[in-house]
Amino acid sequence: MNDAVVPQDIADLLVSPNAYAEQTRLYAGLRWLRANNPLGRAEIEDFDPFWIVTKHADILEISRQNELFHNGDRPTTLVTRSADQKVRSLTGGSPHLIRTLVHMDAPDHFRYRRITQAWFMAQKVRSLEDRIRVIARNFVDDMASRGGECDFVRDVALRYPLRVVMEILGVPTEDEPRMLKLTQELFGSQDQELARDFGATFDPATHVKQLFEVFADFQAYFTRLTEARRQTPREDVASVIANAEIDGKPISHFEAMSYYVIIATAGHDTTSSSTSGAIWALCENPGEFRKVKEDRGLIPKLVEEAVRWTTPVQHFMRTATTDVALRARHIAKGDWLMLCYPSGNRDEEAFEAPERFRVDRDASRHVAFGYGAHVCLGQHLARLEMRVFFEELFARLQSIELAGEPRRSASTFVGGPKTLPVRFALR
Repeated sequence: MNDAVVPQDIADLLVSPNAYAEQTRLYAGLRWLRANNPLGRAEIEDFDPFWIVTKHADILEISRQNELFHNGDRPTTLVTRSADQKVRSLTGGSPHLIRTLVHMDAPDHFRYRRITQAWFMAQKVRSLEDRIRVIARNFVDDMASRGGECDFVRDVALRYPLRVVMEILGVPTEDEPRMLKLTQELFGSQDQELARDFGATFDPATHVKQLFEVFADFQAYFTRLTEARRQTPREDVASVIANAEIDGKPISHFEAMSYYVIIATAGHDTTSSSTSGAIWALCENPGEFRKVKEDRGLIPKLVEEAVRWTTPVQHFMRTATTDVALRARHIAKGDWLMLCYPSGNRDEEAFEAPERFRVDRDASRHVAFGYGAHVCLGQHLARLEMRVFFEELFARLQSIELAGEPRRSASTFVGGPKTLPVRFALR
């Protein structure tokens, strides 16, 4: 087994939120793993051992074999032993504070996914384009009113997809700041500037308690929304969830609340990260910016490249349900595996010159939306939102450049740009 164990310094990077914010050392470590130990075993103090899946092909292989590799048997994201124990003490033994599609395996995953699937299929999403375009145009107008400078993350990227998803979900405009704050406290819980009431260094058990409080705040809000939608249903996703049935019985309160949370958070946070990641990359690569300016037909490829480049969801964990061989490694039943999406999206065997941001590449094979049965429910909506926004922006954008130092959030799970000061000219 010793030849499988990865160097300690690289293993430590994989569990360091700050490494994901800084990225340079992390990506160098992942590059080394792909070349020298593509399916290595991390052994880190305070964590259960886990396998690091760094190759694009292996991520696909594991993701398509849902019976062999489960989502729900152990924590679905990387946590310390003490955090896992704290979660189980709060939930009566479950490794999950909430239970969403992400945490489910067959047959529950399919039954719960189909509750809202019709709302997020490509045909339904296309019918929303005109509404989304109005929202995008309004945000470009707002950007134009800011005098040629703004923080693109704070002023545009966070707010635009939030408005879209909240409109589809059925959350009123005046409640959007609350949803944004709770989302940042959830996904930014490892970042000193985004977390709720505690710094970047904290006890894992305390971290879990804080997340439990964030979920409680979500639940308090969505309980009221559920009651309203059961009394007076509307044409929105909240009404679909509130009145859903599983096997002929109303969906449980806990699982309804979990459903709201995943749509209200993942539905906008990852899109905002990819949108701001695109702008950051275009500022640093003016030649690529000029390509899009000269040919707006490249915008769909820009969208895919931005998602590949940014990779907002940085990992999910899987658990082996039986002994299995992969890359000549013996994966034992119960073993934990990290699907390392930033590595898969920079795999030299999957993408030519993966360290370059290129708006004319075909990046559609990226793994940022996952793959297989658990592929992102909102992928079609995310692509449409980004395409429409960039179409509206590039119709007017003359130039754009960095006006300060951009920074990413510190997070091992979901992350992206948290500040992006830009200087621009809009007509």
